[in-house]
Amino acid sequence: MNIDIESKLLLVDDLPENLLALEALIRAPGRTAYRAGSAEAALALLLEHEFALAIVDVQMPGMNGFELAELMRGTERTRHIPIIFVSAAGRELNYAFQGYESGAVDFLHKPLDPHAVVSKVNVFVDLYQHRKALRHEMDLLAAAHKKQEELVQQLQQTQHDLERAVRMRDDFMSMVSHELRTPLNTLYLEAQLRQLHLSKGNLASFSPERLPAMIERDQRQIRNMVRLIDDMLDVTRLRRDALSIKPQPTDLSALAKAVVENLRQQAEAAGTVVTLSAPAELRGAWDEFRIEQVLTNLLTNAMRYGGGKPVEMLVQQSGDTARVSVRDQGIGIAPEDQARIFEQFERTDDSRKHAAGLGLGLFITRKIVDLHGGRIDVESAPGEGSRFTVELPLQVPAVLANPSDTQPDGKKSSQ
Repeated sequence: MNIDIESKLLLVDDLPENLLALEALIRAPGRTAYRAGSAEAALALLLEHEFALAIVDVQMPGMNGFELAELMRGTERTRHIPIIFVSAAGRELNYAFQGYESGAVDFLHKPLDPHAVVSKVNVFVDLYQHRKALRHEMDLLAAAHKKQEELVQQLQQTQHDLERAVRMRDDFMSMVSHELRTPLNTLYLEAQLRQLHLSKGNLASFSPERLPAMIERDQRQIRNMVRLIDDMLDVTRLRRDALSIKPQPTDLSALAKAVVENLRQQAEAAGTVVTLSAPAELRGAWDEFRIEQVLTNLLTNAMRYGGGKPVEMLVQQSGDTARVSVRDQGIGIAPEDQARIFEQFERTDDSRKHAAGLGLGLFITRKIVDLHGGRIDVESAPGEGSRFTVELPLQVPAVLANPSDTQPDGKKSSQ
């Protein structure tokens, strides 16, 4: 790659006429000569510029050329600058030997031979330009190598993400199949058993005393399937950013009481006592259906992983914020898992051992809370239970609120 490289030359002599003559002699395109009338002035220029070559007169008042060279060789910034000494003294003074000891690359005697001066300057300027060009190429190679490494890392990360997505898809399909098969198998077996009773004329199994329990079993399995399907639909909407909320005046205390009552039978089946502490009313503007979904998810998880121990729900107001916390005394969550449990399809190893599930509940819960401009946090430790806390502004920020819960085709979105 051809690049324009400026070569700066430092000329040091206490006689101005010598400096002018030397500058005229070495002048060429791409070169800039800087004149210094003393070693001190030369040091000032060396601090400001990078020089390809320094041509230094030996005999100067004050600091001489040899002393200047020793200072240059003792500084990292200037130690690599080639130095050519110039002297009018006779050869018998052996200045050349002293000059080479000071770090000079050449020694010229006055009167100067113009051809020798030009040739030597050309050699060192060419060396400087080649060195700069090589350094430029090396910098480009290093940058290209770094870019290549970044691309490789990006490709590896993309491959990792794709592999993870495939695993998640496969795990998701496996979990969905398993989760849907369980209630379907139960319903199928119940239907076969009823058909067997009917074929044998055993109508006692369908007596009015037994029908309510039979219907309750069927409804429980159907609710399980509906819950799974709703979760999958919500995830699909979230991926398309189509999950909307419709804030309206809502009493959070009344909603919490209704959720606890709706889950009463489930709590009894789990051997769990659920207690609710809430003010007489706590009014705000939220999507009642979605907040009910949040409370149900949190309470269901608390009962599922609470080991049959008491579960506490606390509803309170703090300024312009409503706060709901659900506390269980179950298996708890390790610190390293507390962030990822809010991602889709993510579950801890302990949670898989205790209950089946798709790992969507907390993901959907967090998204609903986000849509309301709120936040959800968890405090937990393994074996010490968990406390999930949801904070909601009493009024959903205008930028988040969706006044119309309709799709582009004008139809109401299914919830």
